[in-house]
Amino acid sequence: MSISSRIARPLLASIFISGGVDAIQSPEGKVKSAAAVTEPLKARFAFLPEDPATLVRLNGMVQVGAGGLLALGKFRRLASWALVASVIPTTYAGHRFWDEVDEEARTQQRVHFLKNVGLLGGLILAATDTEGAPSLGWRARRRAGQVTTAIGAGRAATGARAHETSATLSHAGRRAKRRANAAAGKGRRAGREANKAAQRAGHRANRAVSDAAKSGVTFATPYVRHANESAAGAARAAFDSAAPYVSAGVERAGEVIAKATEHLPS
Repeated sequence: MSISSRIARPLLASIFISGGVDAIQSPEGKVKSAAAVTEPLKARFAFLPEDPATLVRLNGMVQVGAGGLLALGKFRRLASWALVASVIPTTYAGHRFWDEVDEEARTQQRVHFLKNVGLLGGLILAATDTEGAPSLGWRARRRAGQVTTAIGAGRAATGARAHETSATLSHAGRRAKRRANAAAGKGRRAGREANKAAQRAGHRANRAVSDAAKSGVTFATPYVRHANESAAGAARAAFDSAAPYVSAGVERAGEVIAKATEHLPS
């Protein structure tokens, strides 16, 4: 806090502290003039006390408390705005120079009105004085800019991560494709080898069957020849044995036929 501020703030706050103490101790003298403000407030806000003196005392308490904080430099900006809220209705209610008929009273009230307007200007300066620190508006704009920058950085980082992830997935896909092609090639080679092996096995089986057939024929030929010879011999023997009987049968049949034809008419 600068030296000028240390001096100016207590001086500005002194008039409000003094007036607030007077309003707390002797509110009756201000009740009549305060009616222009207290009556509309009571009609609008039902929770306010009915006694105008109580409202005057409350306003005095605000002035004393906020004035003390401003003089000490504690919560100075908040205290200044509280005094602004207090001095506006006080000036409007207590210094209505436009309602005065007497010229001297009007002039006096006008002076007090303008004095309070000047105090109001000083309070506004005190409320907006940041003493070199950034104002709330600047902080808000700076925070908004930081948020915007953070969002942009986040989007950029997200885009970079997405591109990196896409590249990684693409590389993995190409690697998987190569492995699949290699596995397919191995499968085709294995299929060809299996076909060749099956063909070789088939050839070997055919040769084995053929050899077995040849061996069987060779082995069975003597027995077949012997069987044929035996069958032929048996047939000849049977024919030789049956020949006399066949001749006798033929002769007997001839005799029967001759006897039968003798009785037939010529």
